[in-house]
Amino acid sequence: MPKRGKNYRAAAEKIDSSKQYTPDDGVKLLKETSFTKFDSSVELHIRTGLDPKHADQQVRGSAVLPAGTGRTQRVVAFAQGDKAREAEAAGADVVGAEELVIRIQGGWTDFDVAVATPDMMGMVGRLGRVLGPRGLMPNPRSGTVTPDIGRAIREIKGGRVEFRVDRTGVIHAPVGKVSFDEEKIVQNIGALVDAVVRAKPTGAKGTYLKTFNIASTMGPSIELDQAETLALASSEA
Repeated sequence: MPKRGKNYRAAAEKIDSSKQYTPDDGVKLLKETSFTKFDSSVELHIRTGLDPKHADQQVRGSAVLPAGTGRTQRVVAFAQGDKAREAEAAGADVVGAEELVIRIQGGWTDFDVAVATPDMMGMVGRLGRVLGPRGLMPNPRSGTVTPDIGRAIREIKGGRVEFRVDRTGVIHAPVGKVSFDEEKIVQNIGALVDAVVRAKPTGAKGTYLKTFNIASTMGPSIELDQAETLALASSEA
C-alpha cells in the first residue's frame, strides 16, 4: 500500500472505519475531512454483486443530478440540418457531421461528452477505436444517442452524469462538489442511486447493491448505511 500523507492520515482518523454513516452524517463528515486547497469533487462508489464478464450483468445508464455536478461539461453533437440547429440552440460546444468525424479521427478529443442523433451513428461508428477506450462513444443506453438531441444536451449541461459498472463490479460517479450544501449532495446521491436501482440488469443474482461509499478528491472513504442510502432512491422515485 502507498504511504499516505499527513493530511490524509489526519482526515482518516476522524472516520470510524467500522461504522456505516447515514447519508446526512456521511456528507457532513466528508466536508469536514476534505483537505484540498481546491474545490474537491465528491464521488459515490457503489460495490455491486454483479459479474461484469456476463453480458446480462452489465450496467450502464445516466442520472440527472438535481443540484448539478459543479462543473461545465463540454459537449459535441453529431447532427445535421434542423437537428444541428437544435443542438446549437441547446448549448452544444461543437456541432458537426462528416467534418467533425474527420477532426476526431485526427486526434482531437477536447470534450467530455459526445451525443448523436440515430441517423448519424453509421458515420460515428468509425470513431469506435478513438472514443470507445475513452468512454466517449455515444450510446442509446446512456441517452447519448437520441432523436431528442436538444433535451439530451440541456440535461448534460444541467447536471446529467453517466455511470457504468467497471470490471471489478464497482460503479463510480460524481455527485457534486465539497462546496455544495450538504442537502444538495444528499439529493444528488439519491438521484444517482435511484437511477442505478432502475438500471438493474436481468442477470443480477443475489444482492444487487452491496456497499455505498463517498469520498472527496484525495480524501478518505466514508461508508454509508445501505438501507438509508437505498431509501433516498425510493424518495426520489
